[in-house]
Amino acid sequence: MSWTEPFAYFNGLDMAALALLFGSWAITGFAIDHAPKGRPSVSRLMAQYRREWMVVMISRDPRIFDAHILGTLRQGTSFFASATLIAIGGSLALLGDLDRVIGIAGDLTPGQEPIVVWELKILVILLFLANAFLKFVWSNRLFGYCAVVMAAVPNDASDPRAIVRARKAGEINITAARGFNRGLRSLYFALATAAWLLGSEALLVATAVTVLLLLRREFASQSRAVLMQPDDATTHTQT
Repeated sequence: MSWTEPFAYFNGLDMAALALLFGSWAITGFAIDHAPKGRPSVSRLMAQYRREWMVVMISRDPRIFDAHILGTLRQGTSFFASATLIAIGGSLALLGDLDRVIGIAGDLTPGQEPIVVWELKILVILLFLANAFLKFVWSNRLFGYCAVVMAAVPNDASDPRAIVRARKAGEINITAARGFNRGLRSLYFALATAAWLLGSEALLVATAVTVLLLLRREFASQSRAVLMQPDDATTHTQT
């Protein structure tokens, strides 16, 4: 059997939904990571705070607070990496027990599709899960690198190496956070892909909802509004 033969079981709407899924994943990620300065995303706003955090750390003594925050960030990446690995195992288990999946989905969708169709749908879910796992693992390692560089920042704020190394730690921290956010987005789209088990129309709707959810949280959320407020204390009024 040719490698292209399984795709003959998918209609045009299926292929369009799949193209929209991957296109939305790529474009949404690009829009968030490369948002314009005039309308920054939450991720870009937080990146600046991460840079300032490393600079402020230079004069903080002791630096237990900074170490605790970084430890919390690493715990988050470890949790999601472990959870994603469990999800990958569950998806692989589904591939070995497709009869049950077909039976459940058959009650919700009309018609009967060949087993290769279900295998390909689950493989797409696995693709997103695998990407998320790799992003989380790399993010965890980068946070570890950041911790080492932070430890190498001299305690003497007048030391010329202090600001240079603090800025290095800030950029590594930002790169780690970017990988973590990309892993989260892959999880979002993995969940959207699961809707494909109910049909191409469900995948189209799930993809659209996922994109709207991600864009809202990055560009129209309450947390972004708070981050966009000026730091000048005179602009805030007491309630």
